[in-house]
Amino acid sequence: MLREIWKHRAVYVAISPFYLLFAIFGLFPIGFSLYLAFHKWDGIGDMTYNGWGNFRYLVTDTEFWQAVGNTFVIWVYATIPMLLLALIVAFLLYAPFVKLRTLWRVGFFLPNVTSIVAVAIIFGALFANNFGFLNYLLQLLGLPMIQWLNVSWGIQIAISSMVVWRWMGYNAIIYLAGLQSIPHVLYEAAKIDGATGAQAFFRITIPMLRPVILFTVITSTIGGMQLFTEPQVLVGNDGGSGASGMTIVLYLYRESFINNYFGYGAAVGWGMFLIIAVFSIINWKLVQGKK
Repeated sequence: MLREIWKHRAVYVAISPFYLLFAIFGLFPIGFSLYLAFHKWDGIGDMTYNGWGNFRYLVTDTEFWQAVGNTFVIWVYATIPMLLLALIVAFLLYAPFVKLRTLWRVGFFLPNVTSIVAVAIIFGALFANNFGFLNYLLQLLGLPMIQWLNVSWGIQIAISSMVVWRWMGYNAIIYLAGLQSIPHVLYEAAKIDGATGAQAFFRITIPMLRPVILFTVITSTIGGMQLFTEPQVLVGNDGGSGASGMTIVLYLYRESFINNYFGYGAAVGWGMFLIIAVFSIINWKLVQGKK
């Protein structure tokens, strides 16, 4: 074994930087956060062993469960329309009658590489209570203004809109790649057999896209459960009116870096990990279905 390792030492040395960086910036923080979750620590003084105290408090913490509920609501508002719109956009980009398809693909993908802080500032102007663009449109239509950032559902819709705008194009490109991988002979055979466009869509396209759809649902779930920058920039560290914009990660940030409860913040992080894992498994079971 050692002889084989020494024989291929040049290869191991070549790939070692990745594993060293991963160990320092990946494995060590994970292990330290688990260790920290069993202690009380303000970030400066000595650590005090707390056993399962942080996790016991986590289970009964109403603010944490409110953050979980807010995160799930925002995820529903954002993910379902985002993936549906992404699928529609992918079909349009795949259609042969669309001209300048490369330009459209770049345009739809561009929001994904735009600074999320800048995006949050722009959406804050759109949803502003008194002088926002949406309220301006409502006034033009003779409708009353809405205090978007003063009501719970308004804050959650504003955050969800940012998520949809930023990630719809990314998922559309992934769906487009999946559509391009489907053999055309399947559609030709279905057409010869007299299948309609709707039948071809539900009997060929959707089943062939199932792995891609599963991937986008899982990644959207993981990303949706980790929302931070959007609510933090839009409504601040307190989550806005009624803490309706308080997501799990924003709550973790507040407890750790604002209130200096690093031990409890680590416990919140591991609670979030468990929720994401369970929710991802449920999504996988629902999307994968029976084979």
